[in-house]
Amino acid sequence: MIRSTLISRLEPAGLLVGRLLLATIFLHESIIKLGNFAGAEAFARAYGVSDRLLPPAIAAELVCGALIALGAFSRIAALVLAGFCLVTAVVFHTKFSDVNQLLHFEKNLGLAGGLIILAVCGAGPYAIGKWFSSRT
Repeated sequence: MIRSTLISRLEPAGLLVGRLLLATIFLHESIIKLGNFAGAEAFARAYGVSDRLLPPAIAAELVCGALIALGAFSRIAALVLAGFCLVTAVVFHTKFSDVNQLLHFEKNLGLAGGLIILAVCGAGPYAIGKWFSSRT
């Protein structure tokens, strides 16, 4: 009884911290790609991916990362980024003999899992989406 009460009291803060931690990697990576766009294009081309897909990929990371951090449309944003993580794992990180590639593959799967949990559970009460929905 005491444990469930403690957990229920910590849940809103836990959802906020979890959302912020998940969003951080996507916001950071989108800014890095924007800062070295030519390098990001070369990386994509090296894996046979059209560099025309780079702007929408960066936009997805930036916009969905921001939405998740803010807690606005976070379920949809989480599903978009979960799909993004799965695609990037399969396209860019399948050389499993390279430990670094295996690590990135597993990281992307883990991120996708966390994002799916966010999509199912929602952003929690400390979210801009909750503020807007309470005002209508």
